[in-house]
Amino acid sequence: MKIPSFYKLQCALLITLQFFYAFPQANDLSEGPYDQLIIRGITLINGNGAPPIGPVDIEVKKNIITKVQVVGYPGIKKRSSGPILKSGGKEIDGSGMYILPGLIDMHGHIGGKSQGADPDYVFKLWMAHGITTIRQPSGLTPELTLSLKKQSEENSIIAPRIYAYSGFGSGSEINTPEEAKEWVRKNAKMGFDGIKFFGSDPKIMKAALSENKKIGLRSAMHHAQMRVVGWNVLNSARAGLTSMEHWYGLPEALFEDRTIQNYPPNYNYQNEQHRFEEAGKLWNQAAPPFSEKWNDVMNELIELDFTIVPTFNIYEASRDLHRARRAEWHETYTLPSLWKFYEPSKISHGSYWHYWGTEQEVAWKNNYDLWMTFVNEFKNRGGRVVAGSDSGFIYQLYGFGFIRELELLREAGFYPLEIIKSATLDAAEALGATDKIGSIEVGKLADFLIVEENPLENLKVLYGTGAIKLNDKNEIMRVGGVKFTVKDGIIYDSKKLLENVKNTVAKAKLKNNFKIVQPGL
Repeated sequence: MKIPSFYKLQCALLITLQFFYAFPQANDLSEGPYDQLIIRGITLINGNGAPPIGPVDIEVKKNIITKVQVVGYPGIKKRSSGPILKSGGKEIDGSGMYILPGLIDMHGHIGGKSQGADPDYVFKLWMAHGITTIRQPSGLTPELTLSLKKQSEENSIIAPRIYAYSGFGSGSEINTPEEAKEWVRKNAKMGFDGIKFFGSDPKIMKAALSENKKIGLRSAMHHAQMRVVGWNVLNSARAGLTSMEHWYGLPEALFEDRTIQNYPPNYNYQNEQHRFEEAGKLWNQAAPPFSEKWNDVMNELIELDFTIVPTFNIYEASRDLHRARRAEWHETYTLPSLWKFYEPSKISHGSYWHYWGTEQEVAWKNNYDLWMTFVNEFKNRGGRVVAGSDSGFIYQLYGFGFIRELELLREAGFYPLEIIKSATLDAAEALGATDKIGSIEVGKLADFLIVEENPLENLKVLYGTGAIKLNDKNEIMRVGGVKFTVKDGIIYDSKKLLENVKNTVAKAKLKNNFKIVQPGL
């Protein structure tokens, strides 16, 4: 079976960067790792669901957390002695600040040729937002993906650690179950951490998922509409899929009075507005919340230890296009090429604004209500929900889109500590990496973010642009924005990373005499 072209359109499979990027660490943006790093007197918001606690001293030796020690009480100057700073060590005064485990973006495409976004630009935006780990769900060439993963592991580039998933069947024709198994084995030998599926013949899907599970790798799937009638989320989970992307395939598993989505007669999947407009009507065709069918599907997925990566943010423009287009960070941090990619187009994936109006937005708002109800209840019953952004499409910018995803989890009903858990420890569990990342514990890798405001009080302080606050003098202030991102014990100045991106975008605008304007104006 030759992988059809419409699958290659999904989620950046059009990306065909043909060369390798090698960008060295910049000394003015990072420092370390040190033989010893101590963060003193900070408030810890861990990823394990525990409430905040502080003041805490955290000691790191090179890249391993060696102590997490409570050293006093809030508001009391006297403190107990924490770790002793040794010669050559580094100390950060965390008084009045907050520390969280490094955030994990479970759907992080590393830029793309169509968007004109190279890895350096994308990585710096992620790292500036405290994102120290990403799952790359296919899209780049295998060679480039594995090269970037290796460079990140060596910290020869400024980049989150990369869990690399390849697109199933890429580079091969798969016509039989045996060929599927062979491809899966080859994928593992190349050094990939998992596989991203879009759909295939059921026999091939079963063979591939079974072999992948046998090897011990993880898997993700965007249940593309061209195959979803014969293979929905339940089929995948039963066959061994470990996580689903977005929500395609889930409403289809909840159908009661139909077997196929109610497409209008003039529908054409290759027409992006048709595709996304009708997608906004899909949850309304599924079994209603808390019905017998709805409960049965949910409970079975939880029993199968399945993970949902909803990526709420990537579809948000569907329900409020003006808001997404006017996001305050576009002017400063969005490349001209990326802005052009976002604009209405019959060619660019996700640029489906052919004639988007009130009716489409209202349908999508209703879609979100039903979708969020399922995801929140899935979490409440013990199911695993993690945060992923899928940025680089539909007016969502790398880094910023992930923080927006956290806000949308809050809208869905997640409480702030549940959100942090989803974005850290739960994501690490979905990756099979809780021994290394996801929480701040002795023995784990030194991946943190440090912020001067409390994100549990206001998630907006995690945006690179921070949050607006009025002081006692009636003056407008910008507060927040991640102060430091620590990955593998290396300290990155998050605000300098953003300044670097700002300069890159300014140069691109100057070179192309470009100014952001709203489409058609």
